[in-house]
Formats: sequence, C-alpha cells, structure tokens
Amino acid sequence: MKRSEFIRNSLLTAGAITTGAGFTETFAAEKKNPLLSDKIFNLDYAPHQGMFENHAGKSFLDQIQFMYDKGFRSIEDNGYLDRPVEEQEKIGNLLSKLNMTMGVFVVDGGDNWKTSLTTGKKEFKDKFVETCKKSVEAAKRCNAKWLTVVPGFYERNLPYGNQFANIIDAMRAGAEIFEPHGLIMVLETLSDTPELFLQKTNETYAVCKAVKSPSCKILYDIYHMQRTEGDLIKTIDRCWDEIAYIQIGDNPGRKEPTTGEINYKNLFKHLHQKGYKGVMGMEHGNSKKGKEGELAVIAAYREEDNFL
Repeated sequence: MKRSEFIRNSLLTAGAITTGAGFTETFAAEKKNPLLSDKIFNLDYAPHQGMFENHAGKSFLDQIQFMYDKGFRSIEDNGYLDRPVEEQEKIGNLLSKLNMTMGVFVVDGGDNWKTSLTTGKKEFKDKFVETCKKSVEAAKRCNAKWLTVVPGFYERNLPYGNQFANIIDAMRAGAEIFEPHGLIMVLETLSDTPELFLQKTNETYAVCKAVKSPSCKILYDIYHMQRTEGDLIKTIDRCWDEIAYIQIGDNPGRKEPTTGEINYKNLFKHLHQKGYKGVMGMEHGNSKKGKEGELAVIAAYREEDNFL
C-alpha cells in the first residue's frame, strides 16, 4: 500500500486513528524492516482489542481500522457478548464496511470457570441454553460464525462417564440452538487449571463425535495444547475433521510467535497445505511494551507467515 493510500484509508466514521508522530515512527520502521509490509497475510490472523492501542489509540474501532491497514482481515473479541448492544452494532458495522471477519467471542453466562455442566444439574444447563440464545442475537450484529464454549470444571463427586454424558447432553442442547443459524460453537481445550474438564484434544474430539452436529467443533489453541500434550502436527492431523477454529500463542509466556519454543512457521505452512481457510486468533500478549512491542508483533507474524 502506498503511503498516501495508507493515510487516506485510516479515517473511519467513529473518528481518526492517532496521527502524527505515531504514523511517522511506524512508516520509518516499515522502511527499515520489510517484514512490516501492509500486504494481506497468507493466513487469516485475528488480533484483539488492546494489541495495537499505542499506535491506534484507546478506541476499539480505531484499533480495528489500524489492524486492517496493517494487513489483518479478522479480529477476535472474547468479551463481545457483554458489550452494550450499541457497541456491538458499531463493531459489526465497521467490520462490514472493511469486509473483515469476526472471529470467536465467548459464550459465557458466568459458569465457565467453575463446576457447572459436568454436574448435570438443570440450573446450569438452563443458564447455558439461555446464554446460547443471547449469543445468537449478538452474533447477528457482527456476522459472527464461531463462538467459544468452555464446559467448566470436573465434578469430583461423579464418575468420569457420568460427567462426559452430562457434557454431551448440554452440548447437544447448544447445537440445537446454533444449527438453524449456521453458527458453530467451538469447544476450547485449556491448560489453565487441572480442574477444567476438557484438557486434551482427544477428549474434545470425543465430545464432538458424540454430539454429531456441524455446530459443535473444536477450538484448537496451539499455546494450550503445547502445554498439555505437545505433538502438535500429529494431533492436528488426528483430529482435523473436528477442528473448526485455531488460536495462537507461543510457549512459554503466551506471547507472539518467535518468542518461545513453538516452530510457528512450520505449523502455519502445515495448516496452509491442509487448506485451512479459517480465522487464526492471536490470543496472546505482546512480549514488549509500547509501540516497539506492537511493531514486534507485526514483524513476528510477517516472518512466520513467510512460508510459501
């Protein structure tokens, strides 16, 4: 993109992105480092709010415009469901204007991070169903397709088989709500605490196979899976038919690619060769602070995306 086009395209209805010194520094960095080019990436990486606020300012709308100008064509917004309707609509309108894609937001009625759906208790299933219905309406405002679902913690007083059956029952109820709208709940396998019911990909794979719905698939978070099971490429291939969404984060540290032990260039190449066209959520922090850290994130993705 020419410099004049970059400045002209940086205006949006909600206001202008931060100008002046910030743009000058960014442009100088781009000239010095070709890895900061504004071309569209080979894969569809999705930043989130706050990742580029030192360049774009505090407004999420301005940040989305900045993401677009830097070559990104999707975003993630985990907390989108809790935003006021007016704010959801503004985000959706801007994404539509820019022809960008909304990645996942989280289906969270307050029970994700505690013992809930594994118990089989009606109160938890009813709350989950209610939140799924609310999520359908929110998804319409931004043309979202994927919604993150976390089934909660183990119920230590029940055998594993009973808990597994309770999760399947709840996921089938959610799938029945999402299917008519073409929405996909993606079950996230996590490493944050050993209390989480889903911790390895094969477990989530088994749930999806049991639910038997196009609206119940796997969210494969590379950072979490490196921590809990490793063997990333083989696991991806083994569970590929149920993976609908992918998230990124290097380990250790959960920062941008190139900061840890994961060979992201090789992973990205593998996913590209498999024909993956979906969103790649950048669910990680920046390894460095300020504008320098934001440029480092862009440079890292340019480097690891250079696999063709």
